[in-house]
Amino acid sequence: MPVNVVMPQMGESITEGTIVRWLKNEGEEVVKDEPLIEISTDKVDAEVPAPASGKLAKVLHGPGETVAVETVVGVIAQAGEAADVGPAPGQEKAPAPEARSSAGTAPTGRPPAAPVAAAPASAPPAVAPRPAAPPAAAAPPPAPRTPAPAAQVRAAAAEPGAPASEVELLRTRSSPLVRRIAAENGVDLSRVAGTGIHGRVTKDDILGFIEGRGVAQAAPAVAPPPRPTAVPRPAAHPAPFATGATLAPSGAFTGDELREPMSVMRQKIAEHMVLSRRTSPHVHTVFEADLSRVVALREGNRAAFEAANGIKLTYTPFFLAAAIEALKVFPVLNASLDGSDIVYHRSINLGVAVALPHGLIVPVVKHAEELSFIGLQRAVTDLANRARNKQLKPDDVQGSTFSITNPGPYGGLYGLPIINQPNVAILSTGGIQRRPVVVTDELGREAIAIRDMVYLALSFDHRLVDGATADQFMAALKAALEAGDFELA
Repeated sequence: MPVNVVMPQMGESITEGTIVRWLKNEGEEVVKDEPLIEISTDKVDAEVPAPASGKLAKVLHGPGETVAVETVVGVIAQAGEAADVGPAPGQEKAPAPEARSSAGTAPTGRPPAAPVAAAPASAPPAVAPRPAAPPAAAAPPPAPRTPAPAAQVRAAAAEPGAPASEVELLRTRSSPLVRRIAAENGVDLSRVAGTGIHGRVTKDDILGFIEGRGVAQAAPAVAPPPRPTAVPRPAAHPAPFATGATLAPSGAFTGDELREPMSVMRQKIAEHMVLSRRTSPHVHTVFEADLSRVVALREGNRAAFEAANGIKLTYTPFFLAAAIEALKVFPVLNASLDGSDIVYHRSINLGVAVALPHGLIVPVVKHAEELSFIGLQRAVTDLANRARNKQLKPDDVQGSTFSITNPGPYGGLYGLPIINQPNVAILSTGGIQRRPVVVTDELGREAIAIRDMVYLALSFDHRLVDGATADQFMAALKAALEAGDFELA
């Protein structure tokens, strides 16, 4: 019998997900457990495996659509079976999907009154094959470039295939975060113009509305949180090219410019970065450390380490191990702020930034203080591999208490990173370079020698961390690295 493909719940706090792309077209054969859909949530991007083998008979929600968890988004059927949309788990009937206008696909605003025959293999594809760009006839409607008036949002409810009520319409036109911000500030979402995909009200839209109107026309429904959560993003359009060498336009130029909508991940990164700058007064300090002993230790042991453990020995666990020791001495850098309360964390959960071709993600090494050196290397390798293969779970990217980013491999001397909220500090490790420095021997005599040097930069939240504390932390970190006293076994 046909099997429903549903939007999975990727964590307790996740209530909906956005379909980034289908990895199969309607009519194509699928194999159970092979990647079928790429989705994006507030916490993580992931690939959803096929729940059964068969033919992808019907796609009910296309790229760019955000739907609630457990919503049926597609149907897998066997040869000769009708693509009936059965009830999703825990539902008496399938939810009414939003109408689409893809070529060769009828609107699906309401469940079909009769079974729909499976799409023939020769039918035009409703979605783009991976990794090619979607064909023009099958692409979802382009994202609007100008805000849609609220009247249009209300009028959409009367169109065939639209949600049955304005409440349901607003749910499909906004995220839980947007609705929470609106409730906390007493804003009627139907009055907010949406600039997102298909007219969705984005976080920037609601924050811009609140800041522009001052919400003086409506009393807050509940008291606003003690910590600032509303951060407007500049209104200027993002540049079509990002600084990352792997991020490039997928379309063709028309005239002198090319505009493409940001991916869901890119939008979330932008929101988080602006939020962090607005929340924390950033201060930076830079130290230089001699890593000659660390370099010698790694070079002399990496072949044996890889042979014994099956993983490469990188510089990352050296920095993590040194940071753990410094955080034990200065626990305020492992804390966070909750209003006027300082929250000290018993565990040291290290967020380690991983660069991806389409963005950046910060998976977390949980209880890092309990891990051996090998354990740190295993954890970092595992998280990085799963991040690049889109196999992270929401829990893998939550709960960090201190973060580390490493731009060094790309040639940078050091960076001044933005704090990963709700942390109060983030460490940036630069590139290790051999250069002449002045050294002092055991008799106090100075000489010029070639050493492996690195710049270490700390960005810290001046609401909680003072400059003296930050520098003392960095001095302890530097001492641990320069001592090179690491047990690799």
